[in-house]
Amino acid sequence: MSGEQTDRTSLVIGTRGSTLALWQAEWVQARLRESAPGLSVTLRRIKTSGDKILDVPLAKLGGKGLFVKEIEEALLRREIDVAVHSMKDVPTALPEGLALLCVPKREDPRDALLSRAGTAFRDLPSGAKVGTSSLRRQAQLLHLRRDVTITMLRGNLDTRLRKLKEGEFDAIVLAAAGLRRLGWTEAVTEYLSPDTCVPAIGQGALAIEGRHDDQLVRRLLAPLEDAPTRVAVTAERALLERLEGGCQVPIAAHALLQGETITVDALVASVDGRSIIRERLTGKATEAQEIGRRLAERLLAGGGRAILNEIYGRA
Repeated sequence: MSGEQTDRTSLVIGTRGSTLALWQAEWVQARLRESAPGLSVTLRRIKTSGDKILDVPLAKLGGKGLFVKEIEEALLRREIDVAVHSMKDVPTALPEGLALLCVPKREDPRDALLSRAGTAFRDLPSGAKVGTSSLRRQAQLLHLRRDVTITMLRGNLDTRLRKLKEGEFDAIVLAAAGLRRLGWTEAVTEYLSPDTCVPAIGQGALAIEGRHDDQLVRRLLAPLEDAPTRVAVTAERALLERLEGGCQVPIAAHALLQGETITVDALVASVDGRSIIRERLTGKATEAQEIGRRLAERLLAGGGRAILNEIYGRA
């Protein structure tokens, strides 16, 4: 170990306590131990606001950072050294002094439908009860089929799966990435392509956050960095930032890299799914942030601004 590393004999990773969050944190823990075998790397579970309030739809809780705020505060207090988040939970504006030190390779960004009868979405019976906590999913599913009932579904992955098995829902929609990471893909009835249901910004990607000036952690995490994923989520998050989006707004974006070219699909929708503004923009991968912003402007000009104003109650 270098002199800088020997000054610190341990690192603490902050994480939520769900099965998926712990899997993600333990994966990073294992990689850090590989990078520095003599370094003690431990986990600290931190309960976030989003974990504490489970009987209210995310859209009604308002605010940003429901699943990261308390973990970021622990980083700033130096109680932990690394935070592992799902990228889609991380606000576009980070607290001063913190940075996304590493963005590993993205897992499957798609949504997945799980139905009790093994029925695809298009074949669900009229009136079928579909569970999701996401207004983004709700809007797109209702746009496809107005005859299904979308019902709030909160809780960790295992809780949601249990509710499906117990018959509370005919089907539920979850992020494919979490199911793949936990080895639960046998429960999937159908993967929804981005053409059918555009994913959430950053879905499938991890965000490893730390203090901006922590060079040791930066160096240890460097082998995990995946440049194509960083570029893709940079474009998606630039779009979200320009749209000033949060949990209460159906906004979606999916960026795809092919060589030096990036293509971003995005939409803004009304909560009931009746109005959907969808646009696509292709450009140089080196201009990912600018492409995200330009695509946001197209969405706003094409009718997205009216939808957002209505949702936010702006004149």
